Amino acid sequence: MKLKIAVQKSGRLHDDSIKLLKECGIDISNGVNKLKSEASNFPLEVFFLRDDDIPQYVEDAVADIGFVGENVVYEKQKKVDVVEKLGFGRCRLSIAVKRGDVYDGVNFLQGKRIATSYPVLVKDFLQQKGIDAEIHEISGSVEIAPGIGLAEAICDLVSSGSTLFMNGLKETETILHSQAVLIKNQQLAFPQQEILNKLLFRIQSVKKAKNNKYILLNAPNDKLDEIISLLPGMKSPTVLPLADKGWSSVHSVLSENEFWHIIEQLKQAGAQGILVVPIEKMIV
Repeated sequence: MKLKIAVQKSGRLHDDSIKLLKECGIDISNGVNKLKSEASNFPLEVFFLRDDDIPQYVEDAVADIGFVGENVVYEKQKKVDVVEKLGFGRCRLSIAVKRGDVYDGVNFLQGKRIATSYPVLVKDFLQQKGIDAEIHEISGSVEIAPGIGLAEAICDLVSSGSTLFMNGLKETETILHSQAVLIKNQQLAFPQQEILNKLLFRIQSVKKAKNNKYILLNAPNDKLDEIISLLPGMKSPTVLPLADKGWSSVHSVLSENEFWHIIEQLKQAGAQGILVVPIEKMIV
């Protein structure tokens, strides 16, 4: 019994999807132009598909699960469940207009033509804002639409914004913040669900490791209580005596989000020899 997963065959999510599976200890051979592969050490069969097609394949149970962008899930509106946000492929779906236009709010779009590959999401946004605009659905090279007179605005995925800038556009409204997610078939059979649970356990362990750092430091014993109080690790930190009397070694885990603030406090409290180590996997 195998779990069938759909992965983007090329594009912005492909490399990170394969990297995540490998970080989960799953060995996949992905040859050139290969549309199907099997893991050698995990009950997983991989289909390499177009990103836009993945929700349909998962709904139809051709694939049990899939890695896909949130933007595609919500645009396609297929009957699938979002199981896990994966933390990569972050972008935003945004409205953009010509850089020289005076944009005074969403009412600017009233009566305008908007070019996009995401007509469903744009229509929902316009309805929520009470705006009546004409949606032109096109695929690819959306950003050239204002320059050739096809539309006065566009709605497209934005990461750095450099593509908009090069095409004389500016970002005005964000419709959706998106990242890669794991979706599953709503009628997933029990044997496949058990395999999915094992895969999710590995994925969550990898994600937790990326969001945390292992920290080792030397602390004078008379400052030990203060230093320990600054460490919000999983549980109480490990404290070991050093060869030098009056000193201890303290080991703990810090979240990436609070890392630098706490490091500064630790130094002020008397910690020395602070060593920070990346975590490969984190099981809690």
